[in-house]
Amino acid sequence: MDLSIIVVNYKSKNKLVNCLQSLAVADLSEIEYEIIVVENNSGEDLSDLVAQHKKIKYIISPRNLGMGGGNNLGIKESLGKYILIANPDLVFSVEAIKILYNYLKTNPKVAIVGPKLLNPDQSLQYSCARYPSLFLPLLRRTAIGNFFPAFIENYLMKKDGHAEIKEVDWLLGACLFLRRNELSEEGNLFDDRFFMYFEDVDLCRRAVKRGQKVVYNPLAVVIHDHMRDSARLPWYRAIFSDKIAQEHLKSWWKYFKKWGWR
Repeated sequence: MDLSIIVVNYKSKNKLVNCLQSLAVADLSEIEYEIIVVENNSGEDLSDLVAQHKKIKYIISPRNLGMGGGNNLGIKESLGKYILIANPDLVFSVEAIKILYNYLKTNPKVAIVGPKLLNPDQSLQYSCARYPSLFLPLLRRTAIGNFFPAFIENYLMKKDGHAEIKEVDWLLGACLFLRRNELSEEGNLFDDRFFMYFEDVDLCRRAVKRGQKVVYNPLAVVIHDHMRDSARLPWYRAIFSDKIAQEHLKSWWKYFKKWGWR
């Protein structure tokens, strides 16, 4: 098996429909592949969707394992030499997967490659970034960030070119292409201490620490119909009442505890 495409669903059935439709018409010629859909205990019945696609293996998790844990579960049931981590809110252009597949196959020093992500209105989504600083959540989630716009722009690489292939610090975990087992630790790709958020930063940082490259490849284009759930409420309400925001802050703490405070 050449490629395993892992899609973890959590209350995203409507968007998953579009994702699976785009995979059904993608150019995957000469690639032996499988699609593994993990229903991450969100209560949605996806059996009608997966029945329409012959190459789908359907896994129902007995509990919500989070983003990293859900993908780890899917990977353990997969067979592919290469792994594509794909959020259910993605819509792939016809050639995107083959571009990423061929790039990684011909660049052995690259551990992870990701596409250009676009918003549904075709505007650029900033999906590659520099390593976060300790105070980044404070600047991004509160009005304090309004006084330091250059800091946020630098973090998101807004003034960098997004039309050329380049090495980056990390890529958004919505769409990551990598080799099986190359970055695994204790049998898992993602560090499951991160229930949600920062698992992608951690993964990319581990690759760089091993002397491998993380690459942004804008020749592959994918639509990401994404809502930033961790910023749904003002920070002063979110830290007390929003579970997603709370998980974001927990992962922020765990990330810096693991990698240091600078």
